[in-house]
Amino acid sequence: MIVRERPVPAPERAADAPPAVSARRLRLIVTRGAAAAVLAALAVGCTSDSSGSSRTKSGATDTGGTPSVSAELQSDYLRVVHNVLPSVVQITTSAGLGSGIVYDDKGDIVTNAHVVGKEHSFSVTFANRQQLLHAGLVGIDPADDLAVIRLDDPPSGLHPAAFADSKKVQVGQIVLAMGNPLGLSSSVTQGIVSAVGRTVSEPAGQGSPGATIPNMVQTSAAINPGNSGGALANLSSQVIGINTLAAVDRELGGAAPGIGFAIPSSTVTRIADQLVKSGKVTNSGRAALGVTVRTVLGADSAPAGAGIVSVTKGGAADKAGLKPGDIVTRLDDTKITDVQTLTEALAAKSPGDQVTIGYSRDGRAATAHASLGTLQTS
Repeated sequence: MIVRERPVPAPERAADAPPAVSARRLRLIVTRGAAAAVLAALAVGCTSDSSGSSRTKSGATDTGGTPSVSAELQSDYLRVVHNVLPSVVQITTSAGLGSGIVYDDKGDIVTNAHVVGKEHSFSVTFANRQQLLHAGLVGIDPADDLAVIRLDDPPSGLHPAAFADSKKVQVGQIVLAMGNPLGLSSSVTQGIVSAVGRTVSEPAGQGSPGATIPNMVQTSAAINPGNSGGALANLSSQVIGINTLAAVDRELGGAAPGIGFAIPSSTVTRIADQLVKSGKVTNSGRAALGVTVRTVLGADSAPAGAGIVSVTKGGAADKAGLKPGDIVTRLDDTKITDVQTLTEALAAKSPGDQVTIGYSRDGRAATAHASLGTLQTS
């Protein structure tokens, strides 16, 4: 069972405010620097093994006495790669590249919204095919950072991925991450499920306004720019999530090793099914208060709440008696200091949940009770 929890702590958050993960998207921006990084990685791969193992005349590797993995586990790894990698593609746009997963035999491919950006035409390459294929946009859901593109002329023999029920994912499960990190196509890394139920806020980027995504799967499998939209698979050859984000160490100013996040497969299939059918999301499954808000500063110039700018007629806030000018300061037990904390608190809720809202009106504190509505994303 996935346990909903607050986001991972960040030291600079205000006291009692729900903390957030500092994260970066994993689309590779195509620049000279990125190309140089790929070349450097390839150069390292082509050099001799001077720092550990060496090659015997027969081509076998001498590990210097390092214990080998069990034959059964290695067989499991090989089977998963054989079964899942043909479903993982590289998606190239004019701005960069990322990954995607074959969703059905009609040529639909699911990926991240930030991989497609604002573009409508894409180049697609498969691990097991030489030809370059073209695809167009089917639909996009920025709120969940998901999108579907479709091959213009789907080839025969497509290999749609099998998606697991991510509600059954458990901490400690072995997983493999597949994608195109730094443009190195069809790369595979391994790790475990480190946590489930994470709420992660991802930054705005080129072509995308950013998003707060609930119930993400945290993994120790290495994921890097270019992995966005790729598969996180279990040892049953099922996709349990779409690789999307890597955590950032704010003190070091770079990626935090071994902390990556994937959108859970249950969210992926729920949204992708709607995009394939309608080209848009008709039921987001996410809670909404029915307000437009902005961050309000207190007398000390520190964030002091989410000020309501407008209220949706007939929405949860409207029915609860909230009005423009009110300042939301608490949602149940979560202190609301700004727009982000309100967004994160709502992301942990479901439509229909009953909540208690703390707010101030004309300087006076008050409370209201509301039944949350459904977020409209299209």
